[in-house]
Amino acid sequence: MPCMANVKLGEALRLLGIGPEAGRVYTALLELAPVPLAAIGRAAGLAGAELDAAYGELVDAGLASTAEEGADVVAPVPPTAGLEILARRRAAELEKSRITVGGAFDSFRRQRLAAYNDHLVEVVTGEAIGPRMRHAWASAREQIRQLDSPPYFPLAGATDDALGTLARGITQRVVYSKASLEVPGQLENAIEPCIDAGEQARVAPQVPVKLVIIDEAYALVSLSIREADVHNTMLVVQPCGLLSALVALFEQTWQAALPLDGRATRPAGLLPADRRLLRLLAGGAADEVIARELGISRRTFFRRLQILMARLGAENRFQMALQAQRSGWL
Repeated sequence: MPCMANVKLGEALRLLGIGPEAGRVYTALLELAPVPLAAIGRAAGLAGAELDAAYGELVDAGLASTAEEGADVVAPVPPTAGLEILARRRAAELEKSRITVGGAFDSFRRQRLAAYNDHLVEVVTGEAIGPRMRHAWASAREQIRQLDSPPYFPLAGATDDALGTLARGITQRVVYSKASLEVPGQLENAIEPCIDAGEQARVAPQVPVKLVIIDEAYALVSLSIREADVHNTMLVVQPCGLLSALVALFEQTWQAALPLDGRATRPAGLLPADRRLLRLLAGGAADEVIARELGISRRTFFRRLQILMARLGAENRFQMALQAQRSGWL
């Protein structure tokens, strides 16, 4: 048992920066002191300059001192203060090492940038877009920020990928454009399932760019042609000034957008179709678009609208939207 204890003590001292010779001296101190330093040296297998150096290391660390002034008798001292000093010194050394290594890597990266331009922006086209987008969702570790607008790349399983990301506990914040809500089936089949799974969603009349930001690692920027409903080119932006600008653009758009994912307790009896109606209204969709998305006639749409206004005590659509948001109906 003493041998095992000595091994653990030696390892603990090593982690605090105490060398193996000084560790043996400290072990001998604990077993024999107070005794002359020469006796400690014999037990530790050290003598002369090696013994002086090892014992001096313990004194500097605050773990040992001369027991009697002017005498050769030595003994350990209570380690509390010494260990605190050692721990702080070790922490400072580790921080210094971290800064040194980080600085060396930054220097390497700057040299590489100067020599090779480091591929900060990569262009992805055609069939390569789908796999790259799926990899992006799978690679997220903390959060995904997205500005969403048509046209959409035809990617099978895209909603499942987003739901899987949410199931892993990844925060997902999305600003949808009004046009997103007006794409047939998009609200019911893609947007609402993600909101129900915990996505934080907002809506804006339009978004400045189709954008997905993965953690702080990189961003995907669509170079879609809205007029032709084509999405066949995408930029992958690595950490640089452009990525920082895209992050700031998302946050600015997020702040200006209206919530689409009310978190308050929803009242019993609110049909999914009615909630979809309210979300489409909040997004600014036209009456005929809402009726089409709900699969109802304009007359039925207006009747449902009047019922919802009555339930909320609203006299117009503006009041209804405001009350629905306050009540957590959106």
